[in-house]
Amino acid sequence: MVNKEVVLTYEGLQKLEQELENLKTVKRREVAERIKQALSFGDISENSEYDEAKNEQAYIEGRIFQLENMLKNAKVIDEDDIKTDVVGIGSKVKVLDMEFDEEVEYYIVGSTEADPSQYKISNESPVGKALIGQKQGSVVEVMVPDGVIKFKILEINK
Repeated sequence: MVNKEVVLTYEGLQKLEQELENLKTVKRREVAERIKQALSFGDISENSEYDEAKNEQAYIEGRIFQLENMLKNAKVIDEDDIKTDVVGIGSKVKVLDMEFDEEVEYYIVGSTEADPSQYKISNESPVGKALIGQKQGSVVEVMVPDGVIKFKILEINK
């Protein structure tokens, strides 16, 4: 498994650390209790509660491994390093969608933190890639499955 650098904001780092802590302390204990209870039913060969608990345990252990690996390879973006003259990871970018004449504010984050429903877009997404390195006032064209969309960068903030 190649250890890929994971780019995170401080907020994203905290979120991953909290999830890891919850999995290690709460979820592990809950699933162990479910396994213990399922074992008390006797024969495990046709015990669906036992099978479900073991599957959940495997998922939790896999996620713990994944989170530990991400945190080990994390590069946290220092807020002091975020520039407001050029778009980078950690930037909040207000753009004008020139086709629909709508203003949208995107938060450029690493792929681990991306959540399009919250307007947190990855630096690896087509829109994120197009915005990175651009300055206020620039018009950016982004290739999407439906064609090309144009954004004008109105503001860049931390």
